[in-house]
Amino acid sequence: MKNLLPGFNLFSLVLLLFCSPTWAADGQLNLTTSTVGLVCIAIFVLAYAVVMLEEKLHLRKSKPVLVAAGLIWILIGAYYVNNDMPEITEAAFRHNLLEFAELMLFLLVAMTYINALEERRVFDALRAWMIRKGFNYKNLFWITGFLAFFISPIADNLTTALLMCAVVMKVAEGDKPFINLSCINIVIAANAGGAFSPFGDITTLMVWQAGLVHFNEFLVLFLPSLVNYLVPATIMSFYVADKQPTAQYEDVELKRGAIRILVLFLLTIGTAVASHSFLHLPPVLGMMMGLGYLQFFGYFLRMTLPGSLSRKRAHAEQLGDNDRLAKLGSVVPFDVFSKVSRAEWDTLLFFYGIVMCVGGLGFLGYLNLMSEMLYGNWSATTANIFLGVISAVIDNIPVMFAVLSMQPDMSHGQWLLITLTAGVGGSLLSIGSAAGVALMGQARGYYTFFGHLKWMPVIALGYGASIMLHLWLNVDLF
Repeated sequence: MKNLLPGFNLFSLVLLLFCSPTWAADGQLNLTTSTVGLVCIAIFVLAYAVVMLEEKLHLRKSKPVLVAAGLIWILIGAYYVNNDMPEITEAAFRHNLLEFAELMLFLLVAMTYINALEERRVFDALRAWMIRKGFNYKNLFWITGFLAFFISPIADNLTTALLMCAVVMKVAEGDKPFINLSCINIVIAANAGGAFSPFGDITTLMVWQAGLVHFNEFLVLFLPSLVNYLVPATIMSFYVADKQPTAQYEDVELKRGAIRILVLFLLTIGTAVASHSFLHLPPVLGMMMGLGYLQFFGYFLRMTLPGSLSRKRAHAEQLGDNDRLAKLGSVVPFDVFSKVSRAEWDTLLFFYGIVMCVGGLGFLGYLNLMSEMLYGNWSATTANIFLGVISAVIDNIPVMFAVLSMQPDMSHGQWLLITLTAGVGGSLLSIGSAAGVALMGQARGYYTFFGHLKWMPVIALGYGASIMLHLWLNVDLF
């Protein structure tokens, strides 16, 4: 290692003195009992503690895990360099990076489409429709819940929860008890709806891309997911006040191309599913092709903008609509890349940090150790239910990535079970899912950790009921 700096060699020598590795059959070192391994575990735990304090520290969750991922792989790389095995860590790192890249590009396209639909005012129109209909609080509680349940399989649970929360905040402005209860209802519904679709949550997307559950097989989880939502929602609905909201009617006009962008989004999903199901290619191929659809349509909207504005201006002048004329004066061309820039980059970078941290800990041997402890000493059912509960504390992304990295020998029914429990287990606590964390920020002061915690026993009833229904309905898959 003559090409290394003297200081780096000294650092690596210190690591060697304090570590006592064992050798795996494939030449990979097992560092679970070494100082390097223990330091990496401490780094990950510290980083995740900072993530869980995001709301208190006002520090974006991607920052600590990005630094932790770098430190973990630097420690691993230094150790392997001093054992003349740098090619093993390089291959392992590239493997983890490829897994992240596929999922990141997939999510980036989905987020871009959602941002485009939001900019075209599709979601504003939905909110205005609900206000215009004059629903009372109990109606709104059920409508926002069911919409969250059925929209999240397509638009993902985080986006759906934010949309429905905006509706509730607008309609029931200032009513803290109703907003808190509705936000809990929305989080449960969005997480439950996301569990029976590859597009509903990052964890289901990970399972689908790994080829462990086919696209149509996720529908097996529809009824268990529905029960997971209905049980707590039914109980909570008895505590919704019998009141009428005071929100004012809002007139929302869809921007040009809104419906066509929605059709292109569905076509993109179809392309991704077809690529994976029929051609056995990664779904990201279809999603990136779908981004091309949107870019071509954006070009069409820009090129036809002057003629469209002229027609709308003439129509507005004919009607004497000065407000519409004012709006037309501020119209800007549709820009795809502005929608890409509005993606949830903090979420994507957090996802990178988690994948690389967990991948590093797995490379050290901790995931094999965890697999032996959970799936070796417990039944697969018990382990999967336990991991679902754990996902409420440490987020479902690292839990699912750890299980996929461990690759325990499980039946198809058990893989569906961990998909369900990791998806809906996060509803037990407000910090257990991206939807819950986001709503605590959006409805700050209305929806809180302790406000959610009060309803945890009721949510746990839904969690247990969904598991029992899955075990009963799909017994032939176990």
